[in-house]
Amino acid sequence: MKTELLDGKKLAQDMQLQMKERVNKLKEKGKIPGLTVILVGENKASQTYVRNKERQAKKIGIHSTIIRLPDTTTEEEVINEVEKLNENPAIHGILVQLPLPKQMDEQKVLRSIRYEKDVDGFHPMNMGNFLLGNQATLPCTPYGIMTLLKANGVELEGKRALVIGRSNIVGKPMALMLMNANATVTIAHSRTENLKELAQNADILISAIGSGHFVTADFLKSAAVVVDVGMNRDEHGKLIGDVDTEGAMGIASKITPVPGGVGPMTITMLLEQTIKKVEDELR
Repeated sequence: MKTELLDGKKLAQDMQLQMKERVNKLKEKGKIPGLTVILVGENKASQTYVRNKERQAKKIGIHSTIIRLPDTTTEEEVINEVEKLNENPAIHGILVQLPLPKQMDEQKVLRSIRYEKDVDGFHPMNMGNFLLGNQATLPCTPYGIMTLLKANGVELEGKRALVIGRSNIVGKPMALMLMNANATVTIAHSRTENLKELAQNADILISAIGSGHFVTADFLKSAAVVVDVGMNRDEHGKLIGDVDTEGAMGIASKITPVPGGVGPMTITMLLEQTIKKVEDELR
């Protein structure tokens, strides 16, 4: 069997071309979408991710700024920065890059963002509306995955899906989106028994645990669609996913590469939701 790569980078580029046109139309009406990211500390992965966000935002015409704060910043100081952005009409999207230093309550900081300006989909109001099926800003990584699957004609209705990982950022919202698409969903985690057996019965397998090459070829059902959310480094410093992609070739029908699969889609959905907030303002 030939395994098809789900090219998130290519889809993201195509979507961003369309988004640039939408931003230009907004500018003609006197509106420039504004996005600010607050980055606390020196986490290298976070720094790289934030730089990529800023570069892509500027490429399509979004006004993008980064507020960089040291590790020693207090929770109160971060919330003060958020509150200033809440009151700034030129800023339509606010994102606090996670993880935050240990001295901070992440949920308290995220709650301080006005939910209308939450473009990451992590505010409890957006999470609650999403759960209830109401209009909401969605968590960007699972939203990007669903967009990528749809663009590649992956049928979800009636399929058995396994989500490995139960984080608030990926695992839980991913499972809900799959259920909303009428898949039959199982969530696996560190206490799950018979994980390999569950995986071998999954038509769709999504791994988001951050453990390099945890999912090997013997986990996979023939012709499964595999989505690899993991971003890990091997002993040589090479970027690898949760899935042994090389071993999966010839078994999976479709698989996301690492890099170039899920990552570009996450950033694209963040930009999409920033633009949509401005478009909604004008309606």
